[in-house]
Amino acid sequence: MPLNTAQRTSQEEFLDDFSLEGAELGDALDKIAAINQWLGGNQVTLNGIEDLLRKWPKEKAVSIVDIGCGNGDMCRAVAEFGKQKGFRVNILGIDANLYTVNHARSLSAHYPAVSYAEMNVFENDFAALDYDIALCTLTLHHFSDKDILQLMGLLANKARLGIVINDLHRSALAYRLFQLICFVFRLSKLSKDDGLISILRGFKKRELVSFSEQLQLKAYQIRWRWAFRYQWIIRTLCV
Repeated sequence: MPLNTAQRTSQEEFLDDFSLEGAELGDALDKIAAINQWLGGNQVTLNGIEDLLRKWPKEKAVSIVDIGCGNGDMCRAVAEFGKQKGFRVNILGIDANLYTVNHARSLSAHYPAVSYAEMNVFENDFAALDYDIALCTLTLHHFSDKDILQLMGLLANKARLGIVINDLHRSALAYRLFQLICFVFRLSKLSKDDGLISILRGFKKRELVSFSEQLQLKAYQIRWRWAFRYQWIIRTLCV
């Protein structure tokens, strides 16, 4: 049966309910992180950070906020990246679900550079934060186009150095391949259903270009990356 991916779906995911908690949620978060790592998805974000930090003095600490941190795997990956590359990084993981934040915190006990906070990105406490780099890894697709423009406008004004977006390319092939992954990894119905909806809520390149133009971004690049990702790097400070 043909799959129409012309437009983003507005169907909500299980994980969009911020009141969720319990073992099933923790398992879903861990499975998402494991598949993302297996497919090399974290590297898309790390490459983007490295690109922004090309001329950053290594003796100067860099503050990074990770929006929609999930189980914290991206935060921990950034901490390891900082150690390997010699950067002094301080990472704050943000999520609107308290159970998710506590789950991420428990998995990051041995990462002193990483901290977490329960926040809604559309409320004042998030808007008051200061940071050099903002990250969104598999988070942006959870929002409507209107909310994306609102959030990205805020990040473009607050992130002193830049923004790295790592999100899904909406395509029929990606959808079918994820169905195969669900079979191979024996994913739960929750993880399977949310993953397939995520792909249908992903993006075409023209949509990211349109966001960039509406936001009047001056310095950005959008690249396709394996596995069916777009890397959208926005530079707010030319260093």
